[in-house]
Amino acid sequence: MTATANLTKKMFTLVFVRERNQLLLGMKKRGFGKGKWNGFGGKLQANETIVQAAKRELEEECGLVANKLEKIGLIDFEFQNDPVIFEVHVFKTDSYHGEVKESEEMQPQWFDMDDIPYDKMWADDRIWFPVMFSGANFYAYFLFKDFSTILTYKLKELSEIKSHFTEFRNSANGEPVTLPQEE
Repeated sequence: MTATANLTKKMFTLVFVRERNQLLLGMKKRGFGKGKWNGFGGKLQANETIVQAAKRELEEECGLVANKLEKIGLIDFEFQNDPVIFEVHVFKTDSYHGEVKESEEMQPQWFDMDDIPYDKMWADDRIWFPVMFSGANFYAYFLFKDFSTILTYKLKELSEIKSHFTEFRNSANGEPVTLPQEE
């Protein structure tokens, strides 16, 4: 692991659209995460708030405009031997307008909640999605060896969303964690 003092953080957004018992995901067509299903989001632009960035990314990537966003989580992603931490602010919405449409970056598709394509998603999703689906707020920290191997993680349900990065990172001993098995 990298020394904490030398780390830098980059902020990102991630939005999940729910309608009844369905979740809208997008197949990433280019760039980081290409070939994986995910929510909609990305980097903040200059002078943009986290909520503004989340709304902009949602519209750019799938054509929907969020009427309301609810922040439900915060996740810090660290990749071994990389000093950049991805701080991801997670939102959900079921209040939106517009029509779902494919963009240059994402191919959107609705999935039944009991048919989420975890095998074509980031390895961490099967760990924290159940918390998101339960309606709880959460903070999570994931340390990846590479883009598919999680070395360790911590996940905590919260009443107030805040970072536990230093606490979780310092308690992580770097040993592999046994991940939940597919059913």
